[in-house]
Amino acid sequence: MNYDNALDRAYDSLPEQPRDAGDRLSIPDPEGQTDGAFTRLTNLGDIADALGRESKHVHRSIQREFGTNGQFDGDSARYNGDFSVSDFQAAIDAYVAEYVTCSECGLPDTKLTKEDGVDMLRCEACGAFRPVQKGQTTSQAETPTLEEGKTYEVKITGTGREGDGVAEKGKYTIFVPGAAEGDVVEVYIENISGTLAFSRLA
Repeated sequence: MNYDNALDRAYDSLPEQPRDAGDRLSIPDPEGQTDGAFTRLTNLGDIADALGRESKHVHRSIQREFGTNGQFDGDSARYNGDFSVSDFQAAIDAYVAEYVTCSECGLPDTKLTKEDGVDMLRCEACGAFRPVQKGQTTSQAETPTLEEGKTYEVKITGTGREGDGVAEKGKYTIFVPGAAEGDVVEVYIENISGTLAFSRLA
């Protein structure tokens, strides 16, 4: 199969990106409050709601960015040390980049899921997915990678618009002509473009 045709077919199989997507992510400014030897983030719950993530998950990420201990109080949290609003903003920006924004299309239409013990960020706009990096050093090393010219066993979990079988391995979406959903097959990787891989039955 011609590589350019395969690439076009693969992109045709991905979900269409909403035209009115724009910049939908509207995050409240962090509200910090000094509390003795602590600094409190009083609107953690509102920020987490805007991001579509659990407050406790956002709290743990901020705590890691600050390199300090903290206490989670549900809709608010406090952290050991003196931190400014800009410190909180930088920590939240880092969280958005890693746990919310799609690295392929840049949209925030994502879901955070755990698959085989690895936190995965899946984009509902373009179909891309990737493992999250922070706090995942062990799992990250175990995340499968693909190489052109090698053979892998995969399970077909879906069907593209052109009828090709679609499998997933680590961060890659693999297109397998001639395979049907539910099949477990050996595939030979012919080309890789970003997170898309094009194969044939081995």
